[in-house]
Amino acid sequence: MMTTTQRLLDLAAAAPASHDADLLLLLREASELYQQGFQELRQGIEARFGALPTADLLAAAAAAGMPGDESSERTELLLLLTLAEWELTPAAMAYSQLAEGAARRGVCLIPEV
Repeated sequence: MMTTTQRLLDLAAAAPASHDADLLLLLREASELYQQGFQELRQGIEARFGALPTADLLAAAAAAGMPGDESSERTELLLLLTLAEWELTPAAMAYSQLAEGAARRGVCLIPEV
């Protein structure tokens, strides 16, 4: 069984040889996998950090280089921790590479108006 990361790496590797509609399909699949991976990590972060006091969550977010202050809600701090960790994963990096490369070639998931 292929993991989310493996599939995203495969899609990123296939993207340079893809064009227009095929590249858009790759980008759509990669976006779905990106969201799936992020949500899986979010659940893990919530399990690891969810019981911590808000002050400790704030300190963890600050240590991860993420913004937050005393007015931040717990869910926001958990989300910031997830984002900080997710951005460093091979899956997120592969997606970013694929999306940036597609954008340079005029392919984007957001339609132009």
